[in-house]
Amino acid sequence: MKTAVAYTGAAIAEIAGCFAFWGWLRLGKPAWWLFPGLLALILFAYLLTLVETNAAGRAYATYGGIYIVASLAWLWMVESIRPDRWDVAGACLCLIGAAIILWGPRG
Repeated sequence: MKTAVAYTGAAIAEIAGCFAFWGWLRLGKPAWWLFPGLLALILFAYLLTLVETNAAGRAYATYGGIYIVASLAWLWMVESIRPDRWDVAGACLCLIGAAIILWGPRG
């Protein structure tokens, strides 16, 4: 459960942080948008350290699948663009891959 919460929080924080930079550079938002964006990116990095695994690379690889799903949720909820069937199919494949990485049997 702790891992799921860490991954979900990390995804929200990373997307929010990156969107702050996107807003500043691409949408003409004021430079002060960068400050909360940087705080969100620091939170993102911290949350990934809470994932229960012995290898950082494995934590990051698994996170990739979660990030893709969260990005599509952001696309829909914040940018008002509904993901299409190809978005959903790709996200499902990524989640399957993330599950294999996270829960695959190891010797």
